[in-house]
Amino acid sequence: MSGPTRDAAELAAVQPLQPAERSRWRGLVLPVAAVALWWALSSADLVNSALLVSPGKVLATAVDQVASGRLWRALGASLAREATGFVIGTVLGLLLGALLGLSTLANRIVGPSFNTFKQISLFAWIPLISVWFGLGDVAKVVFLSLAALVPVVVNTCDGIRTTPPALLEVARVYGYTRWQTVTQVVLPAALPSIFTGVYLALIYSWLATIGAEYLLVAGRGIGNTLIEGSEHFQMDLVIFGMFVIGLVGWSMNAAARAVERRLARWTGRT
Repeated sequence: MSGPTRDAAELAAVQPLQPAERSRWRGLVLPVAAVALWWALSSADLVNSALLVSPGKVLATAVDQVASGRLWRALGASLAREATGFVIGTVLGLLLGALLGLSTLANRIVGPSFNTFKQISLFAWIPLISVWFGLGDVAKVVFLSLAALVPVVVNTCDGIRTTPPALLEVARVYGYTRWQTVTQVVLPAALPSIFTGVYLALIYSWLATIGAEYLLVAGRGIGNTLIEGSEHFQMDLVIFGMFVIGLVGWSMNAAARAVERRLARWTGRT
């Protein structure tokens, strides 16, 4: 390697981290400190080992769950329900939100009822859903669809109704038809708000998946893994399940943010 090139490489190696990189590393401080404290407490026998198992035992349980395939079967069942409920709730939410946003008549007729509906706690529907649909996958998918529906409807309707008047005036001046105005002006302007609703639906439906599996206990899923660990007082299994749930939620959030950044570049908002 030539002298100037080597000097440049050495300089790059000793340059301080950029602000974004420092921020990313700082986010690891609290998790690492929490695991270190957990390990120290369990190693020193300062807490009841039956209530707070050691990280080593949780890791051994994780290896066993992965090697035996139990994790993949449970996680696959949960993600299948989550995906089904998310898609159904999102599609229905986009249709209803667009109807409420574009039609003044529909908003007057359906809007008040929907505003009342969305004030009802999601988990308050569990008894009714369990009576109507039982405790199986159908009931869980219905529950997840409700979780995804509300944020999509609200954000889609708000995004359409808050289209800048200046854009609508430009469309009128250029003689756009109703269809052209909706597809080329209103929907592109509402896209950021619509994506926010879809993003919230993705997160809410995953959280509702765990709640549904915990309350509607029939079937297989990661929520049932928590129940199994709790019933048999296997805290290592419970903690492992919590880590899996958090990791999946984090992955969904990261994927949604990546799509949002790409969408922002595509629409020219960066």
